[in-house]
Amino acid sequence: MAAPQNYLAVIKVVGIGGGGVNAINRMIEVGLKGVEFIAINTDAQALLMSDADVKLDVGRELTRGLGAGANPDVGRKAAEDHREEIEEVLKGADMVFVTAGEGGGTGTGGAPVVANIARSLGALTIGVVTRPFTFEGRRRANQAEDGIAGLRDEVDTLIVIPNDRLLSISDRQVSVLDAFKSADQVLLSGVQGITDLITTPGLINLDFADVKSVMSEAGSALMGIGSARGDDRAVAAAEMAISSPLLEASIDGARGVLLSISGGSDLGLFEINEAAQLVSEAAHPEANIIFGAVIDDALGDEVRVTVIAAGFDGGQPPPKNRDKVLGSYSGSREEGSGSSSSRPSGQENSRPSFGGLGSVTSREEESAPADPTPVAEVPPPPVPTPHPQVPPARPYPDSQAEELDVPDFLK
Repeated sequence: MAAPQNYLAVIKVVGIGGGGVNAINRMIEVGLKGVEFIAINTDAQALLMSDADVKLDVGRELTRGLGAGANPDVGRKAAEDHREEIEEVLKGADMVFVTAGEGGGTGTGGAPVVANIARSLGALTIGVVTRPFTFEGRRRANQAEDGIAGLRDEVDTLIVIPNDRLLSISDRQVSVLDAFKSADQVLLSGVQGITDLITTPGLINLDFADVKSVMSEAGSALMGIGSARGDDRAVAAAEMAISSPLLEASIDGARGVLLSISGGSDLGLFEINEAAQLVSEAAHPEANIIFGAVIDDALGDEVRVTVIAAGFDGGQPPPKNRDKVLGSYSGSREEGSGSSSSRPSGQENSRPSFGGLGSVTSREEESAPADPTPVAEVPPPPVPTPHPQVPPARPYPDSQAEELDVPDFLK
């Protein structure tokens, strides 16, 4: 009689649509370990270029392999028509990542269908998608928002990466091709930051159950990435991760945090502890923080930190990003509204801690005391009479004397 046997968690990464398939091609290229890749598309030509273990052409009948034409309804129907095939390739998975570029047809419409199937099979389902660049147009932006809302209902955890935020960490001469490659790289980091904790033996090991405790039915999630070398590298990388331009909101309210620290064989336990402490202070006081450390000699003296914060329905946008000119239109609106709503609750003690709000509130605070002093001294009647005398005084060359006299009149 065969004895019960332990087995490794089965992790499958599904790339759906052009953006999703490109993202998993990048993951395959860098050698992401311990996962099975599945490429799904309505564009047969693009599918042929994929190196995925499994390829599903869901556009054979509906689009004749020519793509969805940026129509999410076509993408949704194509996935529904091939539901049994998708179910077959997802069977046996403990964790399924659904990755896509939101705003197009196949990824936007098909991703919720794939996520629904994965979750119905009992797999922990995580969506990792990108929001389109502003230059891709308003129509794609609107379709992306609808697609993200639909996908959020079908996954345990959803990580949305705003492509516009990538511009704030890119060179001004970056090409369009490199911009999209950067988006693929961030999708890779999101998936790898989670899978490496489970599949790669580390200094501090995690198992699938640890990850599931943070990400099961967690809703919206935020992801930040940081890397550093030299003194205090782990703390510097952690600081970079929790203040990453990729974070659309604050991690303050997160009740579940997944912290992945990767470094060479010289990675020390104390520096891991310092980095973990920094992240725990930034999260909710009652947060469940799961962290692991992975040894990767290829990193040399570099330390990489990936923070995934979940367990809340959103957060206040960080004021630091109000100064970013290259942020998305929707992001800047959210940040503006978030900052205004945070002023009454934060009171004055929270204002100086943020650069963006500090500069604005300091002007208000300067003007606030300036107003009461004239108001207290304005009641005397001399104020209206000297006022007409001020204009004729301006043409005279003695401007210094006038500037001294004007405040006296106002007083």
